[in-house]
Amino acid sequence: MFEHLPPGWPPGVRPPGTTGWQGDVAGWLLDQCPPDYRGHEVLRRHPVALAWLARLHVRAQVDATRQAYREARVAMVAELPAGTLEPLLAALEAEGRRLRTAERGVELVRDALAGRTYVPRM
Repeated sequence: MFEHLPPGWPPGVRPPGTTGWQGDVAGWLLDQCPPDYRGHEVLRRHPVALAWLARLHVRAQVDATRQAYREARVAMVAELPAGTLEPLLAALEAEGRRLRTAERGVELVRDALAGRTYVPRM
């Protein structure tokens, strides 16, 4: 059980070892995945498997967002109305931050499911 929650622990997810925390984990992980994942009982019943898939899914989204940011100026400049490229890049930056936060949360959840504990550094 975590004495302290690590920075980046998902909001709304109870601390490991507390009553109902794995239910919170499953719901939060499913929120990070495609909606159709909710239809698979194996993923709802086995948070370790869900965390593994969520990690792959979120990592792929991070990679796709980075690629989109790199390519947007060339790929979209001729197709977007004037003044739209900068807001698109800002949206990609914001999405990248959100996804990196989710990626950190998934890693922390995976650690907790594996029984690893967080020890704060002094």
